[in-house]
Amino acid sequence: MKSLRFKCVGAFGTGLLKGHFLTTQVEVVGSEHYGRFREIGQPVMFVFWHGQLLPLVHYHRNEDIVVLVSEHDDGEYLSHVLLRNGFGVVRGSSTRGGARGIKGLVDAAREGRDVAVTPDGPRGPRGVFKHGALAVAQAVGLPVIPIVVSSTSAWRLKSWDEFMIPKPFSSIRIEYLEPRAIPRGASRAEIRLIADELEGTLTVGT
Repeated sequence: MKSLRFKCVGAFGTGLLKGHFLTTQVEVVGSEHYGRFREIGQPVMFVFWHGQLLPLVHYHRNEDIVVLVSEHDDGEYLSHVLLRNGFGVVRGSSTRGGARGIKGLVDAAREGRDVAVTPDGPRGPRGVFKHGALAVAQAVGLPVIPIVVSSTSAWRLKSWDEFMIPKPFSSIRIEYLEPRAIPRGASRAEIRLIADELEGTLTVGT
């Protein structure tokens, strides 16, 4: 029964998402930052705040990007929506099933697929970049592409991530920032420093 509920919510959410974004306009800035890697078959890691996920699900649908999703029930709902929109899903997080999630992303990247991580997920704190998210990029040599999403008018849910839902007829801006390389031999301290820099980059852009 629970599984059926997840599937029904996933189907309903997918239809609702498609209809909702028909009225919005999307401005894309900096797509060349990941486009040039796709041209040579080099997978990348997208990083963005959890609360900005919704417009990206719509814009990047059917691109087979593999997304790290928590093993909590809310992650199960999200997984069904993502799968119906042409994404791959790996379950796990930094707090639950972390090793399994990282392995799944590493496997996907080695298959040549882009991966996506919300470094402040799955339960916050909002806007805090957990440096464990960079382990995959370091292990596989993935360029890290930060993404900042904004909207001229949006609802903000009273959730830990202040989840953003652009209002009908609003204009959405998706900005892809300069890629960041994670050296294979970087120490934990160096990884934390890079995570702090990326946190600042994502926060300044919002």
